[in-house]
Amino acid sequence: MSSKEKKSVTILTESQLSSRAFKDEAYEFYKELRKSQPLYPLSLGALGKGWLISRYDDAIHLLKNEKLKKNYENVFTAKEKRPALLKNEETLTKHMLNSDPPDHNRLRTLVQKAFTHRMILQLEDKIQHIADSLLDKVQPNKFMNLVDDYAFPLPIIVISEMLGIPLEDRQKFRVWSQAIIDFSDAPERLQENDHLLGEFVEYLESLVRKKRREPAGDLISALIQAESEGTQLSTEELYSMIMLLIVAGHETTVNLITNMTYALMCHHDQLEKLRQQPDLMNSAIEEALRFHSPVELTTIRWTAEPFILHGQEIKRKDVIIISLASANRDEKIFPNADIFDIERKNNRHIAFGHGNHFCLGAQLARLEAKIAMSTLLRRCPNIQLKGEKKQMKWKGNFLMRALEELPISF
Repeated sequence: MSSKEKKSVTILTESQLSSRAFKDEAYEFYKELRKSQPLYPLSLGALGKGWLISRYDDAIHLLKNEKLKKNYENVFTAKEKRPALLKNEETLTKHMLNSDPPDHNRLRTLVQKAFTHRMILQLEDKIQHIADSLLDKVQPNKFMNLVDDYAFPLPIIVISEMLGIPLEDRQKFRVWSQAIIDFSDAPERLQENDHLLGEFVEYLESLVRKKRREPAGDLISALIQAESEGTQLSTEELYSMIMLLIVAGHETTVNLITNMTYALMCHHDQLEKLRQQPDLMNSAIEEALRFHSPVELTTIRWTAEPFILHGQEIKRKDVIIISLASANRDEKIFPNADIFDIERKNNRHIAFGHGNHFCLGAQLARLEAKIAMSTLLRRCPNIQLKGEKKQMKWKGNFLMRALEELPISF
């Protein structure tokens, strides 16, 4: 959207928020919102009326606000319940990201032991081997599309091995993941996404049958055991949890690795500083998470009780969407917020969320990014963008800030 168009907009739609045009100019738009309209009206189709939150302090407050619910059944009565937009929606939405306490606590407890500090550190050698193997394949060419050749396969291999999923199926996950995070309510997209989600459900059914016959020491086998005990996990929750772990287990990290590489390519002084001082890698990762937050917008929260924000009544059933990307560029919190500075101090970004739904896999994502970026810069010290910055395209996607591709030479 141009500046002129932005001034004339009174209500943003889901399709606008998901467009490439919006992604290209989002940071300037957010800056205006933080100044003058920190609570911005949204029209979300079948989901109803919503509000976009752009300031950091509001984001922190609302991410912990008990008046907001992730499970719409905790807000809507049986008569008010909206019809499912997708046939397979119910089978894939009973996961912890769409739940509130106490269900959220129960579901999170079932998987969090796989993401403890000790368990994550045990993966270090495996992740290093994967990173080296991927670069072995492309290094002779002195060129790669970072997304397809490195940033996507690394985390999908890691999460697949943790879950006990055949690696040959990883390309299918990429297509299914895009269908899951696509919020479009356009009829043709809904039909296509429903077909893809149907394929995903069939895949999960087959996978679970196999794991029941041949349980192993993987996370899916552990979840099936929890389901068989009856009181801990329903069948719908089992399928939903596997889906969430597959999607969330790689999407954020793909974007973190890609966006960080892109930011470094666009800021040669910071790239050179990181080359000269590799001990800045942890700080650089935190700045990459802030500067180009992998998850741009949160999934929806429903208002269970009315409240007032910035003089505006937020009514029951209203949707709240929080821009993590905007909060992480808030000038009141981050000095020189639009500057990419790998030595930034007191970097209190919320790229992984905040409160009960803080990303369970944050530590794994950080470790994967650290190994991926350290290995890339060590083995390919002369990396540079292949093509011009203006040729790089952000995907049209509601939730994520993701590049379609990132061609680099070395």
